Amino acid sequence: MLARAGGAPELAGRDLIEAWDAALEASGLPLFRPVGRIRARIAFGAPVPATLEVERELADILLTDFVPIWQVREGLTAHLPEGWRLVDLYDVWLGGPALAGQVAAADYRIGVTGADGEALARAAAGMVAATELPREREKGGTTVRYDLRPLLADVAVVAAGPPVIVRARTRFDPVLGTGRPEEVVATLADAVASRLVVTSMVRQQLILADELDPAIT
Repeated sequence: MLARAGGAPELAGRDLIEAWDAALEASGLPLFRPVGRIRARIAFGAPVPATLEVERELADILLTDFVPIWQVREGLTAHLPEGWRLVDLYDVWLGGPALAGQVAAADYRIGVTGADGEALARAAAGMVAATELPREREKGGTTVRYDLRPLLADVAVVAAGPPVIVRARTRFDPVLGTGRPEEVVATLADAVASRLVVTSMVRQQLILADELDPAIT
């Protein structure tokens, strides 16, 4: 489990993977890589946007030998990419499904200004109660219409601020895609008829399918 601080170098995609590959290579751990294949030595549970602060990010690192957790911790801690820190380590079953396929949702903590907490709390409750939340976004130079509601597990105001702190849980769906926190903010802004300014955004944690509370729909 990993965390990246706000203000860390803005790396995403291949740049982020390369930074982690270099860090893992320097760790001295017995890393696994199939012969003749170029493969990243770390597999994140979900893509990490370049500017996003994360607190409990999940990632798999495959070793060729059993190594005590304390030794893995020591090897990684000395060579983490700038702005990253190690939160926790777990042994997982080698024959289990890929991590990315297990991720079902993500929790975000979002600071916003531009409306008061009471108005945003009412808007959030309305979003949860809604049967659909029609949205539009640009994709490949065209406008795509979609329903945000199936991708939104929950949204609520947790601190009146300022800034107002909103907690949102968005879903990962293999067919519908991923609920985006910025679309949650945009929907709130429409509901309160005010321009909201995001002052902070943190992905607090990824939620695996077997951890997702079925009561939260």
